Amino acid sequence: MKIGILQTGHVPDQMMETSGDYAAMFRRLLDGHGFTFETWEVVDGQFPSGPEAADAWLITGSKHGAYEDHPWIPPLETLIRAIRDAGRPMVGVCFGHQIIAQALGGKVVKFEGGWATGRQSYDLNGRQVQLNAWHQDQVVELPENTRVLGSNDFCENAVLAIGDNILTLQPHPEFTATEIRVLLEHRAPGVVPDDLITQATAALEAPVDGGEIGQQMARVLKGEKI
Repeated sequence: MKIGILQTGHVPDQMMETSGDYAAMFRRLLDGHGFTFETWEVVDGQFPSGPEAADAWLITGSKHGAYEDHPWIPPLETLIRAIRDAGRPMVGVCFGHQIIAQALGGKVVKFEGGWATGRQSYDLNGRQVQLNAWHQDQVVELPENTRVLGSNDFCENAVLAIGDNILTLQPHPEFTATEIRVLLEHRAPGVVPDDLITQATAALEAPVDGGEIGQQMARVLKGEKI
């Protein structure tokens, strides 16, 4: 089964050295399910021919905002709607979560409450899971036919099911302590408040449930109804 990865950003150089780009992280997260992968770097204007180019789709994170004026965002939104209309499974993470919601009629804003950095706790279908996050933007209005599966006090719309074959997540199940450490050292200073940097640093070695969520993502990509 072929998974098409739509890469919407590039990681910092320091993270590239330790972890590879977003597509490499998702390949590791989804290893063991018999998937093959092809990556299109849509952030650089590289697009597939259409929804039929892969059996299922995954949209990555990005440093960009879904509401920003970039030439690759409108065609990405068109592709997202085409994937939805074709009934192909789709998963979006962080920016992917936001751009899918926006493309399908929701709204994304720079959240007045500030940043979520590092390990966060979410209520996911009535139980607590721990996942790494790195975002200020949030989905504040939902597309039609959307159910909220996961949330916390900071991020009301953290995990969404759109229809029965589109899953989107604001946190990063592909991020381990290695990736969060790079962000804290190289992207956070001067941008993220010092107290949040301190809290995230203190929680670096605490366990997270990224692997478990990766299994759930794999099931959706294989066509299991949400």
